[in-house]
Amino acid sequence: MNFRSLQEVRRAIVSCERCPRLRSYCRQVARDKKREFLEWDYWGKPIPGFGDARARLLVVGLAPAAHGGNRTGRVFTGDSSGDWLYEALHRYGFASRPTSVSRDDGLELIDCYIAAAARCAPPENKPTLQEFANCRPYLDAEIRLLHRVQVVVVLGRLALENFLRAAGNRDRTGPPPAPRFAHGAERALPDGRTLLCSFHPSRRNTNTGLLTRPMWHAVFLRARELVGSAPARPR
Repeated sequence: MNFRSLQEVRRAIVSCERCPRLRSYCRQVARDKKREFLEWDYWGKPIPGFGDARARLLVVGLAPAAHGGNRTGRVFTGDSSGDWLYEALHRYGFASRPTSVSRDDGLELIDCYIAAAARCAPPENKPTLQEFANCRPYLDAEIRLLHRVQVVVVLGRLALENFLRAAGNRDRTGPPPAPRFAHGAERALPDGRTLLCSFHPSRRNTNTGLLTRPMWHAVFLRARELVGSAPARPR
């Protein structure tokens, strides 16, 4: 897929039907809804990336949540993982506000772009290997088109593995040597970018204390240190 712009990637993602199991599941969730969101008109389609086309920070997650991104139409929006992510991005100057509740809430990302390894909410939060592969051309294209990125934060082991495969697809030399996944792990990639690893801010990790706020903030503080000061915003 030879996408020429992020807008083309976005349109392709939103109209994608490459994974029948995921599309069926997302439509079912959008139809049946969750009691607390009965008044919502669920998005129910694949979720495109979101953010600044000139970003120096790229954040790569796993997949949308059934009643988060699949409901709101924006990655990491409408669930507890998004609450953690946008609070940290705002704290370190990468977001205009600390919360993200809908795709038209006025939130802007500053010098940051958020993508995912899979673009549809999967049953039990588990895309198959083939479903990851079906989605990979979109992440491949975003990596290529976001040519100013200096730092990549991957959220979880599967996000790491899929980012490395997409990065390998981009330069046709195969994936760069994979760092052993660990929270806070850091590695220089062959193209000069820096890779930072973090546990995913899922409830399973945050409610059990596997991921704490100080651990989480440390990753984005390090991203800010590596990227440098925030760019001046037009008045």
